[in-house]
Amino acid sequence: MELLHNEIRVGSTDPAVNAAIASIPSAARNAPYAMRFNQNEEFFLELGADIQVPSFPIHHDVRVPVPKPEYALPFRSFARSLIAAMPGLFRGLAYCFDPAEILKPCFYKLYKVQDELYLYLLRIDLLPRPFDSRVTGRGDNDRTAAYTTRRLFVESDLIPLSGLAKDGERLTGFRIRQLVSQTWIGESGKGYTVRGIWMDADLTKFFTKLFLPAGLKVYPFYPLACKYKTVCGFVPVPEADARKRALPQLHRAAAFLAPEMERVQQALREAKFSESLADYVELRARVPEAWRDAWRGSTVEAYLNERDMKEFLLAVPEWSTPQQG
Repeated sequence: MELLHNEIRVGSTDPAVNAAIASIPSAARNAPYAMRFNQNEEFFLELGADIQVPSFPIHHDVRVPVPKPEYALPFRSFARSLIAAMPGLFRGLAYCFDPAEILKPCFYKLYKVQDELYLYLLRIDLLPRPFDSRVTGRGDNDRTAAYTTRRLFVESDLIPLSGLAKDGERLTGFRIRQLVSQTWIGESGKGYTVRGIWMDADLTKFFTKLFLPAGLKVYPFYPLACKYKTVCGFVPVPEADARKRALPQLHRAAAFLAPEMERVQQALREAKFSESLADYVELRARVPEAWRDAWRGSTVEAYLNERDMKEFLLAVPEWSTPQQG
């Protein structure tokens, strides 16, 4: 799926992968896992056992919506093994090939709350990470290395939609309900050191802090984020019940923020986010306290891993998932 203006384009699918998802037994449950972030704020699931990730081709023509057999066949085998190991992650989803990011396969589901449409999008990062995996087959300039790992890096988001794009009966894209007009606010530096300045990070902090209980410190966990030029809901427990639990929070937040969004953006064009910003203080006072209950009791514990690198362990009690320490 590639982002094109305000639309996420849909490539081809694989009936065999979707059949594996459809055949998940109703009683099947995931093995225990933990939810963590690395020091770069990247989210991953720490599994209880190794998974084997095969080698994949690195290059693909983005104009071609169908993967070549040298990608499709190993992915099909990998997907089946991952679905068997973690059935709760995939229950109810459908697979979609992304020609623009072939090493981040997509699984999705559509939801509706009142008259509003939402997309749940699960992306799995297949790139080998030297410190988080054990190489079992060398890669080269054209193929990734094969490896084993217990760390499954994922993006797990709920995204507001304005509608669907279709070619006849075939789904070709998801049209995003764009709530943010422009996140680029300028440049810094000169010559070769010029860098763009975006307010996405500040918008994410603004959105999240509005709806979290007072005093709750959960960095780098941001339940509401600015992505795709809209307000997205991060689902840390990427399972069917948790997706549904997250929907009301995102739906309320999007409805609350939509009429205030230009005001919020203007405030952040003029100053970095701070909890003392007048617009933030006024808006937070209008948020019903009951809306904060979904994340009450959430904790983030910082620690050093075996390489003395900082990581974070996330716990969200209200969303209840089996976890390991």
